[in-house]
Amino acid sequence: GYLFHTVDGKHQDLKYIDPEMIVAILNGSFSVFITQCVIIDCRFPYEYAGGHIKGAINLPMEQDVEDFLLKKPLVSSGNKRIIVVFHCEFSSERAPRMCRFVRERDRLGNQYPSLHYPELYILKGGYKDFFLKCKSYCEPQSYRPMHHKDFKEDLRTFRTRSRTWAGEKSKREHYSRLKKL
Repeated sequence: GYLFHTVDGKHQDLKYIDPEMIVAILNGSFSVFITQCVIIDCRFPYEYAGGHIKGAINLPMEQDVEDFLLKKPLVSSGNKRIIVVFHCEFSSERAPRMCRFVRERDRLGNQYPSLHYPELYILKGGYKDFFLKCKSYCEPQSYRPMHHKDFKEDLRTFRTRSRTWAGEKSKREHYSRLKKL
């Protein structure tokens, strides 16, 4: 079973924890049960640089997460667990997508029901809620939204890169293929 008390979230198939639970983890309240808690910030680097949860790792692309978690999986000690928590700005799109990606790849690499990471969580409300409730656990203690006016170019660049990573083709490629038919 899952170690943490979960809360309802946008996606019924995923497990959500609230900001207070992250604080309890960061304060070591569960250290007797956990080897490591990996907090994955799925936001773009300019968002992460504008403020993030202490100890969070910025992995905005599927390839980054695959390299970090699955190429050489983290190993728990004894009967302790490795916990992975994903979040983005609101934890409504990017974090759930990344969580599902890790679960799918983890399944492919293991014989059912074994998994390297059986406990995957989403931070409910994302960084925005965490920052509002637990600012002292953020570094720097600030919040830069995805749609910040000074980072429009960065957003455009990362959206293009993440679409390419996800294997999506440009409209031009689709149109040229249709013309040939």
